[in-house]
Amino acid sequence: MNPFNLQDITTFLAIVDSGSLTQAAERLEVSKSIVSKRLKRLEEMLGVALLHRSTRGITPTEQGQAFYLRASNILQELEATIDEMTEGNQNLCGSLRIAAPVTFGTMYLGRLIFPFISKHPRLHVAIHLDDKRVDIVQEQFDLAIRISAEPGLSLKARQLGLCKRVVVCSPEYAQQHNLQALNEDLFAHEYIGYSNIQDSQLWGFLTEDSQRGQIKSRFTANNGEMSRDAAIAGLGLSVLPLFMVAEALRTGQLINAMPHLELEPIPIYAVYPPTRHVPKKIRLLLDHLCQELGDNPPWEQDLPL
Repeated sequence: MNPFNLQDITTFLAIVDSGSLTQAAERLEVSKSIVSKRLKRLEEMLGVALLHRSTRGITPTEQGQAFYLRASNILQELEATIDEMTEGNQNLCGSLRIAAPVTFGTMYLGRLIFPFISKHPRLHVAIHLDDKRVDIVQEQFDLAIRISAEPGLSLKARQLGLCKRVVVCSPEYAQQHNLQALNEDLFAHEYIGYSNIQDSQLWGFLTEDSQRGQIKSRFTANNGEMSRDAAIAGLGLSVLPLFMVAEALRTGQLINAMPHLELEPIPIYAVYPPTRHVPKKIRLLLDHLCQELGDNPPWEQDLPL
């Protein structure tokens, strides 16, 4: 009897997690034909059908579900054992799949983790940038960066730092409008919205509870960089994370429109699946990011507010 192939087992787990041979192939970075071959070989080895195939997708059979649960637990225990055996060895290996917001990823995440990746040449890192909140368990991410007060109740979370927010506008807009009258006449100003958050939530700090919902943005985008650029173009006031506008504040393209106001900062979290054992590669990466983002994040350095 031939021994079981670990790749066949991990491929089966990827199929169940994604619900598709095609998506499993994309995650494993192999062809769909290889995924099919591995699945067939595993089913022949076990002598049972592991999956139901229908027009609605792929689901595990009763035996497939039982094998999935046992195999998942065994692989987690195996990974924990390897970590314990190599605890004194700081050279990491394997893969890390990370999800992160687009702007934070392009502006800062890369430069923060490139030194970490360089330090561990046997570690393969794949980063997926998307402003939509991904299901890291379903899509098999090892961790995700979330800039949010609600990182996810079903996940483990570690706070990496805090991101200040600031109300900005262009110098030209400030010259043309009376910023001092902002709280007296809310409708004397133009507002730039963010379509993933309602205006009443985005600008609620300006109004009394009874007035919330009255502010309507003149321009709205689902991307923070475009909102920033709209503010630079003089289209109105925008409230944005400081990391996104720090450089524009340094160059004078934007100004702090409300320097007297200190908005509630947004936590920056790393979230990861609720497993019993957190792999060493994740623990060391989180330690690295906490050190980089904790007390003095890079965008706040030498930035007068």
